[in-house]
Amino acid sequence: MRRKTRTPPAPLPQRQGVDPVRVRLPAEGAWATVREHLVERLSGAGPGVVEAMFEAGRIVGADGRAVAYDAPYRPGMFVWFHRELPAEVPVPFRLEVVHHDEHLVVVDKPHFLATTPRGMHVAETALARLRRELGIPTLGAAHRLDRLTAGLVLFTVRPEERGAYQTLFRDRRVRKEYEAIAPYDPELALPRTVRSRIVKERGVPAAREVPGEPNALTRVELVEHRADGLARYRLEPGTGQTHQLRVHMSALGVPILGDPLYPVVTDPAPPGDFRRPLQLLARKLEFTDPITGTAHRFRSVRTLEAWSSAIGWAEDPPGCGTGQ
Repeated sequence: MRRKTRTPPAPLPQRQGVDPVRVRLPAEGAWATVREHLVERLSGAGPGVVEAMFEAGRIVGADGRAVAYDAPYRPGMFVWFHRELPAEVPVPFRLEVVHHDEHLVVVDKPHFLATTPRGMHVAETALARLRRELGIPTLGAAHRLDRLTAGLVLFTVRPEERGAYQTLFRDRRVRKEYEAIAPYDPELALPRTVRSRIVKERGVPAAREVPGEPNALTRVELVEHRADGLARYRLEPGTGQTHQLRVHMSALGVPILGDPLYPVVTDPAPPGDFRRPLQLLARKLEFTDPITGTAHRFRSVRTLEAWSSAIGWAEDPPGCGTGQ
């Protein structure tokens, strides 16, 4: 049996709450030097970028020393570096900490803030912000919430405990409740449980429903409706497919307000335009703590804007309103 190689600790500190990139060299390959492999592997960085990083001593080994420009290729070797952070427009809304103990940090995330670094959202993410604001570099996400969705997100303090909390979500032992604002349809019989098969292809913005064995389950309940044609819904996902709630609400003919993907993909708002947030909120999280045995019940205190100040939401096109 092949022994699993232990990953050494990162020799570089975080930068703005963001971990350095770690690369392990493949066991097989025809590269003569570490540089040759990274130039090929990181080709998307642009011509000369990787070479310049080697010349500046920005690519280091497990001992924290710069990897030489002509260092020979060694299968299984780990190297680290910090990528250049993208220019990001600050999300001008606060992260509200609703619980903080030696094991967990639970926050009430605003719309437009990504949970973890990805793509063009790196330092302006909930994880990076919390590491900076709370001074906890070991903080990690136990699950993720869409960037456009507001509400409760759980982070772990100790890396060795993260797996236990992630397993709760994987095994569906966390009760999650969402709130959404969408059009009211008096002919839509609710409550009901929606079941379908959802697929999300890499590089394609929207997920879609396809024939086959259902892999997505959502209970949809009408909470209340108003004369202006809007309604408030309670959504309880039984599974965790990408964009599941948004897909199911759209399939019912009541797409969530402010959704740029469902039922029709529209042009994304320009950076810095926070005026029409998706009207979806992760309202509640309930679970038994796998470390302490405590029964946790957390609730977001945010209010979805289309319900608290409905003027314009039923009629106006994207770009109206103000983000919360």
